[in-house]
Amino acid sequence: MNQYTASSYQRTRWLTLVGTIITQFALGSVYTWSLFNGQLAQKLDASVSQVAFSFGLLSLGLAIASSLAGKLQERFGVRRVAIGAGILMALGFWLTAHASNLMLLYLSAGIMVGLADGAGYLMTLSNCVKWFPERKGVISACAIGAYGLGSLGFKFICGALLSAVGLEQTFIIWGLAAMGMIIFGAMMMRDAPVQRAAGPASQQTRDYTLAESVRLPQYWMLAMMFLTACMSGLYVIGVAKDIGEGLVHLSTQTAANAVTVIAIANLSGRLVLGVLSDKMARIRVISLAQVVSLTGMSILLFTRMNETTFFISLACVAFSFGGTITVFPSLVSDFFGLNNLTKNYGLLYLGFGIGSVLGSLVASVFGGFTVTFSLIMTLLVMSLLLSLIIRLPQREPLAEQVLQRSGS
Repeated sequence: MNQYTASSYQRTRWLTLVGTIITQFALGSVYTWSLFNGQLAQKLDASVSQVAFSFGLLSLGLAIASSLAGKLQERFGVRRVAIGAGILMALGFWLTAHASNLMLLYLSAGIMVGLADGAGYLMTLSNCVKWFPERKGVISACAIGAYGLGSLGFKFICGALLSAVGLEQTFIIWGLAAMGMIIFGAMMMRDAPVQRAAGPASQQTRDYTLAESVRLPQYWMLAMMFLTACMSGLYVIGVAKDIGEGLVHLSTQTAANAVTVIAIANLSGRLVLGVLSDKMARIRVISLAQVVSLTGMSILLFTRMNETTFFISLACVAFSFGGTITVFPSLVSDFFGLNNLTKNYGLLYLGFGIGSVLGSLVASVFGGFTVTFSLIMTLLVMSLLLSLIIRLPQREPLAEQVLQRSGS
């Protein structure tokens, strides 16, 4: 904080929060993608499943770019990287509007938009959390909640544009609008200062580099928990309508209400568990989220569902997923320190991309929902046990750290 006065420090970090929320809202717009599958399939003379594969590539690109965002921020700073992400996203949507075959669609809407989204998402989130070390959970909830609200807000914007101006113009306007919001938000951001501990607490605030973190068992225990949460949430959310029609025998219109239930539960999980994580041990919040998810999966696997229990099961899984991805950045900083959060969480975030395809891959290989649900249930039980036994890494006194690093 030495380069800021007390008043300018407060002003800068609150401006950074506002800028991050605006940017996250625009980045979250990519989750409206299912609105376009039908019209793109007609335009490209392809099946809906072939077109929908572009969103799988987008999720993978998002996870990969998130894992590299820390290096980009170190070199260029949060503002420049966010602006670059906004420009790349607009370019990706412009190319999507003009895509004439599936390969161009995969390159533009999948890889380019995914990389742009990932470069902006995790970096701006982690940077914002670093500005508020005393309320990490609430700040994560604000930023990731804005990301979730972006998908809801742009659902109406893009839906209205599709009706008014058609497919190609919608992509162009969407890209320009998202770019404008991201650049506007980026101009309000500043890179968070390095966190320095003082006094006796310094013994508890060691910052682990990524190379040091990956050598600790706790890192891979957290990775297992995160992958499991992403796999369960993304798979169930992705096939919710099909579960309603296939397993519960609901009408198409009733099953489609799953989208609304999931959106409300997902946002509720982000807000409730995010706020709760500042009031109790964050790893216990993750344990709570795992129990809620297990409840939802148990309903899906072991009961004869009706409309009510079907929506309850979806709400449990979506609530847990939303809460877990909100709490995890702060949880990682509890274990490995704030200063290297973007890198340490970035590698873990690859679990989001892997989880996004793993559930669908298992379902396609073994057929049906039951095998996939059983695997997810098993992984959830293992993850719950891990969350109950994991402990913070042993902290070395600060003087020893300095001596070790000066001698190495």
